[in-house]
Amino acid sequence: MNKITKAIFPVAGLGTRFLPATKAIPKEMLPIIDKPLIEYAVEEAVLAGITEIIFITSHTKRSIEDHFNQNYELEKKLVQLGNNDALKKINRDIFKKLHLLMSNRVIQKGLGDAVLQARHLIEEEAFAILLADDLIINNPSATQQLIDIAIENESSVLGLNRVPQKDLGKYGVVASSKAFSDKLY
Repeated sequence: MNKITKAIFPVAGLGTRFLPATKAIPKEMLPIIDKPLIEYAVEEAVLAGITEIIFITSHTKRSIEDHFNQNYELEKKLVQLGNNDALKKINRDIFKKLHLLMSNRVIQKGLGDAVLQARHLIEEEAFAILLADDLIINNPSATQQLIDIAIENESSVLGLNRVPQKDLGKYGVVASSKAFSDKLY
């Protein structure tokens, strides 16, 4: 298996788990201290060797694209004010060589369909799928661990999290067989 350099971020969902906050703000843009949740996830991907990010998004999530695009008017104002610290925060070196692609979905049909929307951009390459719903801090990161396991085993890998039975309707769910369960790390 070759190095994994592409990641799909399905970010078109309605964010119902985080209502009422997500009525006006996409869940991926909810701030965690001074950065939106999506920035932590993209940063984790870049640090794991990802160089191309594919956002599968919707027309209601324009702020995600705006967040990662340059804002020339704001940059000009920060330069005029001599505010280099703020300029560095919005033009992070870690993202300078990152290639971002946005794909807007017209109809939401679930996670599997969102991933299929990127198939023409992936072709036969191995890739990562990152769900920027929850912030998980690890060293090495969850993304790095999964990439390492995938390369070592030359196979697909899933990162899973147990949730209470009562919350299953709020998450994507994986059913497994005993043979599959025996291979859980």
